[in-house]
Amino acid sequence: MTDSASVAPVVTFTKTRPGGNRSNPTTEYSALLRTVRDAGLLRRRTGFYVMVFSILTLALGGAVAGFVLLGDSWYQLLIAGVLGVILTQYAFLAHEASHRQIFTSGKANDLAGRTLANLFVGISYSWWMTKHSRHHANPNIVGKDPDIEQDFVSFQETDAAKTRGLHAWATRRQGYLFFPALTLEGLNLHLLGFKTVFGRERVDRRWLEIGMLVPRISLYVTAIFLFLPVGMAFAFLGVQLAVFGVYMGASFAPNHKGMPILPHDSEVDFLRRQVLTSRNIAGRGTTTFMGGLNYQIEHHLFPNMPRPHLAKAREIAKEYCDTHSILYTETTLTQSYGIVIQYLNRVGLAAGGDPFDCPAAVQFGR
Repeated sequence: MTDSASVAPVVTFTKTRPGGNRSNPTTEYSALLRTVRDAGLLRRRTGFYVMVFSILTLALGGAVAGFVLLGDSWYQLLIAGVLGVILTQYAFLAHEASHRQIFTSGKANDLAGRTLANLFVGISYSWWMTKHSRHHANPNIVGKDPDIEQDFVSFQETDAAKTRGLHAWATRRQGYLFFPALTLEGLNLHLLGFKTVFGRERVDRRWLEIGMLVPRISLYVTAIFLFLPVGMAFAFLGVQLAVFGVYMGASFAPNHKGMPILPHDSEVDFLRRQVLTSRNIAGRGTTTFMGGLNYQIEHHLFPNMPRPHLAKAREIAKEYCDTHSILYTETTLTQSYGIVIQYLNRVGLAAGGDPFDCPAAVQFGR
């Protein structure tokens, strides 16, 4: 069954297995995994990733050449936008390396991922690995998935209800503010990386990451301010970070936002937990645009599957879910954005406010 456009509800499964109880749900996933493995879809495609990396590096070289040749020109902001796109594509490769999709060796994947994330993109690989691993183990599960924890945006009504003042005002309109707010996400990701590597909590290869992040950021910012006037340099950094943040957010947000949220103590088997909380994005070019994240269901079911095999795995997984009466959600990119906005606005209605506010006015976001 495919839900192509509706806003998925926030559900409260408690000690249940949505889609029907099964005497042995582990066997169900094992059967699906065996089918996928027998089809050869878990084999590495290192050549594909070498090709993508080479194309991106050529594009990066072209952007750098354009930066040097343009000199003191406001056309530099076009270069900044292009850099934002290129760095996001590098981030997709770092994400795939972290999932062991590129090489058979775990050490080789970690080296590639850490190099891409820290030296190329400028964000901490260790921070990303810690956060993203928790998400994959418990997608959309309250208290376990860091991606639904409250930040500027509230993903749960209980969190929205705690907001006050200006934050409450923004929360009631958070769906509409979500994509504009992503213009600051690029800066936020860089700051979180530095906060992690210079923080007190344990960081894998801390000094290696510091040795990558600090020179990368320092040389990048220094080069921009040496080549461009101060005002133009700030504008260049602003555009690059804004494009990077919006692109990253626009690629990751459609995959789980607005899908069912499970309570902390829910007992949902692995197969259903991954499928029911994920959404696929259909459409020509989405695999390139989203770095394979458009096949979010398959990515969660088979996290080490290389990007080129996800389309074939989708056919197998969708048929399997239909056969076992497991809701398989797929929509277009534009529809998914609409769902995310509606969902966030609906959650935002629970936001608190001034005690003298009219309840009806608060509810309808005056």
